[in-house]
Amino acid sequence: MIGTDGAEVDFGRVREDFSLPKQFPAAALAEAEQAVSEGPKGDREDATDLPLITIDPPGAKDLDQAMCIERVGDGFRVHYAIADLGAFVVPGGALDTEVRRRGQTMYLPDGNVPLHPTVLSEGIASLLPDQTSPAALWTIDLDADGEPTSATVRRAWVRSVARFDYETVQAAVDRGDQHPSIAALPELGQLRREHAIKRGAVELQLPEQEVEPDDNGGWRLVLRPRTKVDAWNAEISLLTGMAAAKIMLDAGVGVLRTLPDPDDGALAWLRRSADVLGIEWPQDATAAEVLAGLDPSRPEALALFMDATRLLRGAGYTVFDGKAPELSTHAGIAASYAHVTAPLRRLVDRFGTEICLALCAGAEVPAWVRAALPELPDLMEGSDSLASKVDRACLDQVEAWVLSDHIGQEFDAVVLRAEGSAAEIFIAEPPVLGRCPGENMPEGGTIRVRLTEAVVEERRVEFERVEDKA
Repeated sequence: MIGTDGAEVDFGRVREDFSLPKQFPAAALAEAEQAVSEGPKGDREDATDLPLITIDPPGAKDLDQAMCIERVGDGFRVHYAIADLGAFVVPGGALDTEVRRRGQTMYLPDGNVPLHPTVLSEGIASLLPDQTSPAALWTIDLDADGEPTSATVRRAWVRSVARFDYETVQAAVDRGDQHPSIAALPELGQLRREHAIKRGAVELQLPEQEVEPDDNGGWRLVLRPRTKVDAWNAEISLLTGMAAAKIMLDAGVGVLRTLPDPDDGALAWLRRSADVLGIEWPQDATAAEVLAGLDPSRPEALALFMDATRLLRGAGYTVFDGKAPELSTHAGIAASYAHVTAPLRRLVDRFGTEICLALCAGAEVPAWVRAALPELPDLMEGSDSLASKVDRACLDQVEAWVLSDHIGQEFDAVVLRAEGSAAEIFIAEPPVLGRCPGENMPEGGTIRVRLTEAVVEERRVEFERVEDKA
């Protein structure tokens, strides 16, 4: 993409710097195209009568999940369809090899680097509306309090009847005329949020930067507000991941997403931060309860959310086969949890899904799945690290582009976290997360900063604190 000044404003250099693949190997692409022509493998039940709907960001085509929530007596039944990549990817084939090498889809503002060829991920394997698609169909029953009583998964044909985005669904909820398939989502989603807080799940409501095209052939930064629908939708995915983890742990074989409990030092640090920020922390309240009660628009809340990231360090993948692992829980979720709901975009989900499908069918876990388990943690941790670096590089690049004409301008900035001789700061307009050197920065307070550098070639911006006038 070329901007109005003739300069390149695409993300080609980011792709080059991180050696992101430009295309799939010919053999892998040929396998994908053959899978499309032959259609999905295996027998499956017909569940096309379920009025499933999808909720995804606008314009998304790689649709992993579709849901329908019913009231059953005084409880709930969740039908959650997950794209079935096992129906297309031949174990040990050229496509499987390439997918394992990639690990996950890399999302860049000017186009994705997909985990699977788009003939699959944006075509026959995606849960697109009005398309009969193969899926791993979860059925989860819950009681009146929103606690699960049973969960199973099987292969099925499904058909999504509508595609929505988060803001559209939120607007419908606000009007009270949401789609019948998710009419029960607000009630169930809220119940699940309450259970999460009681368990001790930690949710950090930090500003979420996004990049979108501007009106001049370039890019701009925006903050995407997190709606209630975002949280409710996430709870259905988490519910499914927890159900999958239970199935695996009961059988003694699987792959979990794990996070060790924070040590006493991290919790003590967070309590001290709350005290400094003037945030009340009742003696018997958990970190989850305190964080859930904060108003994310308040600067002191943003600062405590940033400090709370200390509680969520050390996430990884734990595999086991034959006996339960020493670490089987995820401290951020406060439960055992497995990734199974995004196989179009994340490698490990296909293997977790295959394990659950086999166990629920009373069959042996396929040998090729068991053989792959030991290598999954390294593959996923490597791709997670790369994805994080790519995301940050794209944001850094846009920040440099957006700020390059504003050298010397002053901004109000909220101090999110101060450590040593620098602080992480948040500027609301344009929405920028950056660092500013200086001692004794007031966490949760607002300071005045001046932009001193915005080096586009290095994706780097620099600020300095403007001393308060006496």
